[in-house]
Amino acid sequence: MNTIKRLHFLISTLLLVTTTFLSNSFAQDYVHYKTLTGHTHFVSSVSFSPDGQTLASSSDDKTIRLWDAVTGNHKNTFIGHTEYVSSVSFSPDSLTLVSGSWDTTIRLWDAKTGAHKRTLTGHTRKVNSVSFSPDGQTIAGGSPDSTILLWDVRTGAHKRTLTGHRLAVISVSFSPDGQTIASGSWDTTIRLWDAKTGTHIRTLTGHTEDGGVWCVVFSPDGQTIASEGARTIRLWDAKTGAHKRTLTGHTRKVNSVSFSPDGQTIAGGSPDSTILLWDVRTGAHKRTLTGHRLAVISVSFSPDGETLASGSADKTIRLWKLTSPPPTKPDSLIPPKPTANQIYNNAIRSVMWIVNPGIGEGSGVLIDK
Repeated sequence: MNTIKRLHFLISTLLLVTTTFLSNSFAQDYVHYKTLTGHTHFVSSVSFSPDGQTLASSSDDKTIRLWDAVTGNHKNTFIGHTEYVSSVSFSPDSLTLVSGSWDTTIRLWDAKTGAHKRTLTGHTRKVNSVSFSPDGQTIAGGSPDSTILLWDVRTGAHKRTLTGHRLAVISVSFSPDGQTIASGSWDTTIRLWDAKTGTHIRTLTGHTEDGGVWCVVFSPDGQTIASEGARTIRLWDAKTGAHKRTLTGHTRKVNSVSFSPDGQTIAGGSPDSTILLWDVRTGAHKRTLTGHRLAVISVSFSPDGETLASGSADKTIRLWKLTSPPPTKPDSLIPPKPTANQIYNNAIRSVMWIVNPGIGEGSGVLIDK
């Protein structure tokens, strides 16, 4: 009888361990692995190049810095803006970097050499946000002058001015298919525009908090728009404009929002000095990343989703890495993950061996689950 009780105890213990293993062994989580220093003022924006090789950061110190996205080593510093640099974005081919500044200009840079290529003018006040179109032919800029201006990348010619917001435009973003532009404003609205004609498509309303909409971004599949207003992030159907879900958790307003490349996770950075991660499908809070000493101003996922970058008022950039990144070896070289049934069988065999070392493979003893 004692042997049977002991057997039951061991089986229960091992199955508990097995259950824990199944739920946690393949879970992916972001942990801090490197801090990048060099900026002498707030880090206002961070952006990965589409090829995943470089991270760009802009700062209130009037500079743009490029970093090796893997090692974190400093690669180059771009100098030329005469006021705070508020936003940076790479072209789809990763060869050109665009920056927007409080000096009212937008500058194009050679991302490899750092050479200044062109200056775009037209905004009458500072530039808050810049974005490349997916085809690399157009740049959009948003400004406190309440407009969105579009420029031709090749010639630098002004193409179109989008008007309708009543207050400052804080954020602009192209849809993945390049057909739509989303803009967020201090007037608490998000406006959607036809990227080709400049026609206003619709206005999304619902943010009622003071401070307006600080960030708008499309999901990788273009089906969802994420926007932030004060302490919440709202998800909208990009086609209909219908409100889908509200994400909560930050104790102060959200400065920046980023979708993971698979579209399953949203990261939000806030003056509460934290980064919160949510499940896009359910809206459930997944994780809180802490470590910055001051406000988190910008967050960005790398193209492969393995790294999350955050820029802060503490003058640093933090890189957060997945604890179990997706495999990079050919499938043929990767051992298959054990199934729940295999793990269960192994656990039972282990128990039987502990109870009676004579029982094992080839013993002829069958275990009935």
